[in-house]
Amino acid sequence: MSIVSRFARAGALCAAGLMGLVSASDAGAAEFRLGLITPPNHVWTKAAQSFADDLSTASDGAHSVTVFPARQLGNEAQMLQQLQSGALDMAFLTVAEVSNRAPDFAAFYAPYLAEDIAHAGRILRSDTARGMLAQLPETVGVVGVAFGGAGLRQIVSRGSVESASDLAGLKLRITPFDPILDFYKALGAAPTPMPLPSVYDALANGQVDAIDMDAELIWALKYYEHADTIVLSNHMMFPMVGLVSGRVWRGLSEADRTMISELMAKHVDSTIDTYGSLEGGWIEKLRGTDKTVIDVGPEFFGETIAQWDATWSEKAPSLSAIRAEADALK
Repeated sequence: MSIVSRFARAGALCAAGLMGLVSASDAGAAEFRLGLITPPNHVWTKAAQSFADDLSTASDGAHSVTVFPARQLGNEAQMLQQLQSGALDMAFLTVAEVSNRAPDFAAFYAPYLAEDIAHAGRILRSDTARGMLAQLPETVGVVGVAFGGAGLRQIVSRGSVESASDLAGLKLRITPFDPILDFYKALGAAPTPMPLPSVYDALANGQVDAIDMDAELIWALKYYEHADTIVLSNHMMFPMVGLVSGRVWRGLSEADRTMISELMAKHVDSTIDTYGSLEGGWIEKLRGTDKTVIDVGPEFFGETIAQWDATWSEKAPSLSAIRAEADALK
């Protein structure tokens, strides 16, 4: 069975959970809006625009999608609320934000769940991962169509870093969600939630001492310019999920549901291969800067990983299944 067909089947499972949702008055509208937080030239935004183009073509112009990147419709929490109310039709959101509403999705942020970017892709395409999407209609009020990818997480520091103890007490910028907050608390750092547009200036002026980020943005947004050390740790995945408002989905015909879910799944899934092909190049570019670059593995973080697992094993019931799946896919 093809990847797209498997995603379409997962979308059907999600749709089955929507029967109790109230239909929005404007559900089924042909002009859809899709929101993201990423800038226009980001991999996710490009995938969203390609989905919009394909949907217009496949529907002979009956459907259109206007893509709103760079937080034009608000931050991720606000966009998720808009999806729930039906005010927003679609979004490509970090699984991090979804985990704030559905804690089971924190399982994807288990430290060192993935060995590398290719392994991360296999995890996100696994039956275990896709099966988790069936929770979303009931728990969050959205349909999850497919998972996408981003680069693994790295650390950039304004000061010298030789061991994890050098991160203790540092104000370290994170994406605002609990799994990563708990990770850095266990490490002894001072995790500081901060939206993406504020990061460059905050690192430049010393408002934060370090940041947690993927290689793409460290390079593309030049965060390394105001750092002394780049810690290539690959310590955490950072997936994305393509979402459709449950209220909007309920008002669509079966034919439109199939067309939208298959095309969105295709382009969301494509981001996994894009990062798989590009991440190595970004890493090499960072190695070519005049910054100190160190490569570390799980041992660098000591007991932090075990402490994280102990905290989240009960909050995220799928954690053991995802770790087992990840081990089987090595």
